[in-house]
Amino acid sequence: MTSQEEIDLARSLLAGEPDAFERFVQHFRSKVFRYSWLVCGQADDAEEVAQETLLRVFQSLDQLRDPERIRPWVFRIARNACLMQRRKSVFAPSEEISLDDTPQEAPDAGALPDFSLLQRELRAVLERVILELPPSLRPVVLLRDLEQLSTEETAQILDLSQDVIKTRLHRGRLAMRQKLDCYLNNRCVEDQPSPDATPLNAAERQTLHAEWRKAVVT
Repeated sequence: MTSQEEIDLARSLLAGEPDAFERFVQHFRSKVFRYSWLVCGQADDAEEVAQETLLRVFQSLDQLRDPERIRPWVFRIARNACLMQRRKSVFAPSEEISLDDTPQEAPDAGALPDFSLLQRELRAVLERVILELPPSLRPVVLLRDLEQLSTEETAQILDLSQDVIKTRLHRGRLAMRQKLDCYLNNRCVEDQPSPDATPLNAAERQTLHAEWRKAVVT
């Protein structure tokens, strides 16, 4: 779904159009699940974050004053939900890896080579490489390079300055480039399939739908 299609979908959702709910949930639930899995590192946590994020989205739909910012708005909510989940998760790391443990200089700090091709053909490998990044770098690379958000939007979502975002993106891209080069040349990254979000059950769907209807009716 293109950025413009997401904006149109947000407007349809706010207008209460009948098919907007299902399309919105299907599209953004998968995005939030992937973000949460890569940041939290566990599919079980990601399932909970995805549901909690959509619930908060519908509960605060009246705060979405600009449909053109639907993607960063949803990811801001997802980021907060993920932070809360990490605090209570049994899978949460005891400490974060320092930025000093990652490479800091590169001949070229630009985007990864043939990134669109990698997204299509090496998606599982790409996500495994992101999982191996320090937790401080993971969401920056994900939001900037996979979700194509701007530096400003990423900074707002993560509560960081734009300079910090640029620095972490540089380091994250360098670390990823080294891993991807290793994979392409030596197959040294395990390309296991990434997990998918399980379908909503009836109770979960009903809860979300009720909050959406409440928001658009009021």
